[in-house]
Amino acid sequence: MSLAYPIARSLEEAIAPGVRTARTQSEAVSLSPGFRVEGLETGWLHLPEDQARALLSSQGADGAAGHIQHYEDTSGHVVIAVSWWLIADPKTPPRPKLAPPVLAEPATPPSETGGDHTDDLYFRRGRTKTKRRKSVDPNQLDLFKPAKG
Repeated sequence: MSLAYPIARSLEEAIAPGVRTARTQSEAVSLSPGFRVEGLETGWLHLPEDQARALLSSQGADGAAGHIQHYEDTSGHVVIAVSWWLIADPKTPPRPKLAPPVLAEPATPPSETGGDHTDDLYFRRGRTKTKRRKSVDPNQLDLFKPAKG
């Protein structure tokens, strides 16, 4: 069984029974003519336990199909996560895409400030053990003479 997400404009529409579903974004685009698929959206519902059970059981005989997930918050209250393909009217401007976070570089490298001694702490000794040569027993006979080259 593959995971199919509902195609909807809002969270309420996504949990309604009988909504169309799609596994991929291209399938969602083909099933929603006249709309623009913004992408996969996740919404959170804070529900009482009985309403959460009713929502999970309304999704089918086997329970939620995977696009609805049951969680608890830190105080033990039920939280339902719903994922769906968000569609929008093509005349509206598209959602701005989130840019990846930019990591700020330190003002001065730690080596110049003298504050970073990680290598000194962890690699004071060599990282690999040196091989010890076994000492030759003086009573051992030398059967082969060393090659002269």
